[in-house]
Amino acid sequence: MNVKDIPEIKKLSTAEKILLVEDLWDSIAADESVVPVPQSHMEELERRLNGYESTPGNLLSLEELQTRIEKRK
Repeated sequence: MNVKDIPEIKKLSTAEKILLVEDLWDSIAADESVVPVPQSHMEELERRLNGYESTPGNLLSLEELQTRIEKRK
């Protein structure tokens, strides 16, 4: 299914389309069984958790992260 299948979507304003997308995401999130977590995501989460557990002091504060991101621009 795509936008062509529902012509009314084209008539919506950008703000209305965003609200529609939010509603769609909320309906997906409400039914967790519909979207399984890929194995690669689980492996990445495990890798990150192991990294944190081995060096918990290696974390950045939000402010430190923002500063690093700003320096890259």
